[in-house]
Amino acid sequence: MLAAFSITPIGAGEDVGEPVAAAIRVIRASGLPNRTSASFTEIEGDWDEVFAVIKQATDAVMAISTRCSVVIKADIRPGHPEMLTAKVETVERYLAQD
Repeated sequence: MLAAFSITPIGAGEDVGEPVAAAIRVIRASGLPNRTSASFTEIEGDWDEVFAVIKQATDAVMAISTRCSVVIKADIRPGHPEMLTAKVETVERYLAQD
């Protein structure tokens, strides 16, 4: 599965860098393929692995903040590994035809 998610600390003020960094440390330490952008992090693995990492990352934020919001979008497609890069490569291939 491929999941795009964000964990947003609430009530931490405008500077949320520290709690977000705590979450990203957990995600990167998981060993699962992942990519972080300005608004979301994408992670790939099986259901149990991915949701365990999302929970651990949420726990890391909650250790610093008193409240957070979690948004998750999942693409579940058994038998299709490496979708984290394959989807982007497909779009880039079409763009290269222009």
